[in-house]
Amino acid sequence: MEDTPLLSHIGEPYDIARLDYSALTELAAEIRKVIIATVSRNGGHLASNLGVVELTIALHRIFHSPHDKIVWDVGHQCYTHKLLTGRYTGGKSFSQLRQMGGVAGFPKYSESPHDAFNTGHASTSISAALGLLAADWLKGGERRMIAVIGDGALTGGLAYEALSHAGQLGLPLIVILNDNAMSISKNVGGLSKYLSRLSMKAKYQSFRRGFDALVKKTPGIGETLYNIIYRLKRAVKAIFYTDNFFVDLGFEYVGPINGHNIAQLENLLSDVRKLDHPVVVHVITQKGKGYKYAEANPSAYHGVSAFSIDEGIAAIAEPNTRMSFTSAFGEAIVEAAARNSAVAAITAAMERGAGLAPFKERFPERLFDVGIAEGHAVTFAAGLAYQGFRPVVAVYSTFAQRAYDAVIHDVSLQELPVVFCLDRAGFVGGDGETHQGLFDIAFFRMAPNMTILAPAGRSELKAMLDFALSSQNAVMIRYPKADCPEECAKFAAPLENGRGVFIRRNNAPLCIAFTGSLYTQALDAAERLAAWGVATDIYNLRFLKPIDEDYLAGLMDAYKLIVFAEEGVRSGGFCEYAASLAVERRCHAHVATLSAGEQFDSLGNRDELLRINGLDGEGIATFVRTTIEKNNCGAE
Repeated sequence: MEDTPLLSHIGEPYDIARLDYSALTELAAEIRKVIIATVSRNGGHLASNLGVVELTIALHRIFHSPHDKIVWDVGHQCYTHKLLTGRYTGGKSFSQLRQMGGVAGFPKYSESPHDAFNTGHASTSISAALGLLAADWLKGGERRMIAVIGDGALTGGLAYEALSHAGQLGLPLIVILNDNAMSISKNVGGLSKYLSRLSMKAKYQSFRRGFDALVKKTPGIGETLYNIIYRLKRAVKAIFYTDNFFVDLGFEYVGPINGHNIAQLENLLSDVRKLDHPVVVHVITQKGKGYKYAEANPSAYHGVSAFSIDEGIAAIAEPNTRMSFTSAFGEAIVEAAARNSAVAAITAAMERGAGLAPFKERFPERLFDVGIAEGHAVTFAAGLAYQGFRPVVAVYSTFAQRAYDAVIHDVSLQELPVVFCLDRAGFVGGDGETHQGLFDIAFFRMAPNMTILAPAGRSELKAMLDFALSSQNAVMIRYPKADCPEECAKFAAPLENGRGVFIRRNNAPLCIAFTGSLYTQALDAAERLAAWGVATDIYNLRFLKPIDEDYLAGLMDAYKLIVFAEEGVRSGGFCEYAASLAVERRCHAHVATLSAGEQFDSLGNRDELLRINGLDGEGIATFVRTTIEKNNCGAE
């Protein structure tokens, strides 16, 4: 364990109250050392966490968690918060960050009462904190609720809806705007900063309330005079502020302030704590602070795998001997765009994560990064499609949930040919419950005018993208966060609408039919079954919608047992549909289904999560064997 004489004695936030500023500076250095060391071993979010160390210390010195509630937007910057709230050592040690049974990489209230609200997706903090505050107000409480939101998360529409409502309610919500990248307009000059600081003084606030009340009581002209003074005050502020957006919504606005100066932060937050109306505190921080590689390239060090502290992430780069599904998509869309100038790519702040960096380099004018605004991305794509373009929306499966209404209302209903490429479909390791991509099949199978495809490998993904770009309706392609398996000759078989392809067919009495991401696991299961003397055919479904029902029913008539394996949630998924079709058509085969459990899966890598849900090779084989024994439906 790292040498941390101060951090080792921090069990609760109040333990830092006794430290002077010199010791707090040392504590910040220890925290950065622990974060860098832990993330270098386990992977995780690095640059964002290094940027909020002093801010987090100041928040926990002024506010009293868990009595006061701090809601972290996205939550990927909560590592310092966790280290200060009893998770450096103990039952769940920070050294096991993002590991099965260890500390989660995002806030999780089942893990600690100091985690006020579970987060993992962007732009939710202001809504959640405002709800917590309104509830406390209705109960007659006087707690303080703080939403910490980055400038990137502020691009999400939900954040603006919450800001509007907060200004309307007028409750003392505290919004910390952590500005570490986006070009937000700054107040101009020292006088502006002085006025911002002055407005926080308790004496000024008391005077202002008294003065406003006195003006309103002026006989006959009180309200009119108050409105005139208010407009004059706004006009004066407009001279000094280049952006009055928050003030227009009813917030006090203060800042910008150096987010790495604990003393300044504490002085300001002490005044903010006394306010009786909503306030935005604009804090400037540096992503990656304290680690030279992350400071130089914060984007590359946003989310990282294990790396060398001394040499950075570049030092562990290995020859690309196996392509990931993400890279395969990136390669395929570049090729498609080279052939067709109507192909455009859209992403919601996930250009690199979604594999679109090569596309941007080659076709920058056709790459649209809309920020953290998935719903807008979909409707924007619908507009492009209406004008004859072939838009490809590249988004993580878990984030596609946020755009569901736009998919139905703006794409499906209007029969527009938008292509959706859903990365991270299925189980996703490390990031926990909020990032599992298990719901897309169930969500989108019910959407009219929608085709859903699941590739098993690189060449299938490319063929499916080409198919999608020639379709007259919307097409969704889902693939996992995983390496593509070794190429199989069957992957090159032409796509037939509504039908899959046999990977192995020997007229066995048993067939395993799988969604594409489970190709490797289905092969492994077949080999294990063969070792037990059970022969099986293997069928790659390819199409999850639409389905050639006559063909599928024919398959279910041809076997004694057919097992459908799906890397998706059971309710509403493909397995449920297939079982229903078998009953409807009175198919001969005994149909058994194997899907992800109906729960939110937590920490663990993808292989571990597949194993827990019985979807690894051993789990599928055991399920098949048990089904045969229970139902007497094996080989003659």
